[in-house]
Amino acid sequence: MTRRLAAEFLGTFWLVFGGCGSALLSAAYPHLGIGFAGVALAFGLTVLTGIYAVGYISGGHFNPAVTVGLWAGGRFKGRDVLPYVVIQVIAAIAAAGMLYLVASGKPGFVTGGFASNGYGALSPGHYKLASCLIGEIVCTFFFVTVILGATSARAPAGFAGVAIGLTLTLIHLIMIPVDNTSVNPARSTGPALFAGGGYLGQLWLFWVAPIVGGIIAGGVSRWLEKAQA
Repeated sequence: MTRRLAAEFLGTFWLVFGGCGSALLSAAYPHLGIGFAGVALAFGLTVLTGIYAVGYISGGHFNPAVTVGLWAGGRFKGRDVLPYVVIQVIAAIAAAGMLYLVASGKPGFVTGGFASNGYGALSPGHYKLASCLIGEIVCTFFFVTVILGATSARAPAGFAGVAIGLTLTLIHLIMIPVDNTSVNPARSTGPALFAGGGYLGQLWLFWVAPIVGGIIAGGVSRWLEKAQA
């Protein structure tokens, strides 16, 4: 278990540092910014590379909603859920802290939103709570569904990381304007602790919606697998 948790720590750290780091350090850079598409690709690349780097050790969850979804789908032991979620959150906070150390080295640095997720006034496009709630549930549902399908014994071996990475990229292309894209409670928690204020007050949504989406995906996937048996 120690090695599995260490792998989850590294993968989650990489996801938050790489994904949120691209948003903080590159996306808004004058004349050279990578934009929404670049940030979306960065998140997809972090999960793709993380899966191939340490996924064979821990399963490559890097996300509490994925862990809970895999449990709901009968692919993960219930006794291991809490340790995985705890280490994922710790890794996300550590990555956000490291990003703060890097970002604060720029003259005139202001913490601002710090790549956090939000709705209403804290949404990039000022989308309301209901829009963010629905979007997060739907996108997490499909993200976990793809994970469960791509890692099935019936799926082509060796391509799961590509499918999962591309799915996360697509999800970010959809949701960045809406709420900066979560589908991952750990990813949301780390930056929110540094942004503070309203972002912390809205953090509940980015735990509830992804977990709900993951559980629904797990249940649907289990039903579909039984229908194919």
